[in-house]
Formats: sequence, structure tokens, C-alpha cells
Amino acid sequence: QVQLVESGGGLVQNGGSLRLSCAGSGIDFSPFAMGWYRQCPGKQRELVATITSGGSTTYADSVKGRFAISRDNAKKTLYLQMNSLKPGDTAVYFCSFSPWVNWGRGTQVTVSS
Repeated sequence: QVQLVESGGGLVQNGGSLRLSCAGSGIDFSPFAMGWYRQCPGKQRELVATITSGGSTTYADSVKGRFAISRDNAKKTLYLQMNSLKPGDTAVYFCSFSPWVNWGRGTQVTVSS
């Protein structure tokens, strides 16, 4: 059974940092692209960042230069380093992998102004 478990969220002040982790199990994730998405109340889930099996990354314009996605295939773990956080980054953050049908429960990130 494929499982994804996000962790590392919390309450942080404007300008602060957090590092999210996504621990996977039940499958070898190394051949797949992986990514982070986020969802605010009343809004659709949006892409934050992706990373291919080869390590190429893409970012939403809103987080470029502040967030960094990385992966450790041996540990089956996906990371998201978030710096210079803003109140607009407040959301539940989810991880997934291509073809984006398996999702964790998410981790709440709240940035206070």
C-alpha cells in the first residue's frame, strides 16, 4: 500500500523558515517525478514545486527564490525548504508523485503577519 506522510508544518512569523518532509512507503519513488502542492480554504489545490527523477526542479512563480525542493531516494523522502515565508504562504501542504493520484493528509503551515 502506497503511503505519503507529510510533516514539519507549524506556526511561523512573517519572514521565518520551515522545512517540510514527506515520507513515502510502499513503492520505489525514485523513477517518478515528485512534488509539493498547497491548498488554502475555499481555493483549489495549487502546484508549489516539482522535482524529476533526475533532480530537475520547477517552482510556482510565487515561491521562486524562497523555496527549495529536494529528494532523498534512499530514504524515500521528499523535502521542501521554505524561507522568507509570507502570510500568503499559509495553507495545507501536500506531497505527491506522478501521476498525482496518491496524496498524503497534508501538513498545515501558518505564517503570522
